[in-house]
Amino acid sequence: TTETAPSQRSTSQRDEELTLAKRILKIESDAVSALVARIDDSFLLALDLVENCNGRVIATGMGKSGIIARKLAATLSSTGTAAYFIHPAEALHGDLGAIQKSDVVMSVSHSGETPELVRLLEMTKRLGVKMIALTGTSDSTLATNGDGILDCAVKAEACPLNLAPTASTTAALAVGDAFALVLAYRRGFKEADFAHLHPGGILGKRLMKVDRLMHTGTAVPTVRATANFTEVIETISGAGFGMACVEDTAGRLVGVVTDGDIRRSLLKT
Repeated sequence: TTETAPSQRSTSQRDEELTLAKRILKIESDAVSALVARIDDSFLLALDLVENCNGRVIATGMGKSGIIARKLAATLSSTGTAAYFIHPAEALHGDLGAIQKSDVVMSVSHSGETPELVRLLEMTKRLGVKMIALTGTSDSTLATNGDGILDCAVKAEACPLNLAPTASTTAALAVGDAFALVLAYRRGFKEADFAHLHPGGILGKRLMKVDRLMHTGTAVPTVRATANFTEVIETISGAGFGMACVEDTAGRLVGVVTDGDIRRSLLKT
């Protein structure tokens, strides 16, 4: 089938779709805004549980909530807290050994009744592992039987059918980010620590210090100020840096000469 271009849609259909998109964004933004008033001592208690644990944070969740749990683990790891994601169903089928008594589990479930997470809670409680529930239902099994709760409740999903996890996952994502970043602040996480954990990509380049790029000692191509033209060209070409440092007879740096300097000099002759 051939897709209908926006210009070929009826004006009423176009307006209806744009209105729906704006309504969805408004519902999600309102859901996040409503969380602000619910950040209280329970948030600090959850921080205490993670700060005082000697192990790692295990984030877990099913379906869309599982994706949010993966993001939570990634954000915690990148801001100085050892964390990883474990699939609750896999944990119940052999991966439970990856969870140690010194760890803290963070379970993401809007209903707080996800069967795999409830079953996992039973197992981790037997091991003496602490659990924090990121849930939208304060009287749920996870919330009432856990050691901490992060309130992610929303009035409704942004889905027009009020079915697909949308506003609820956005709320859980935002609370997870707030949790990870406040924990990093509490632990004194600095830019240098962030750079250490992000050596690659654009962030790595932005945070890289010049001492990691510069060359020192004998690796620096150097000529004396009395060197002739041929010696300078040979030194620059041999090093492959496109330049050479120039020293006086006492070994003090007096300048640099580059490929560009040589080209411009030749053009003048």
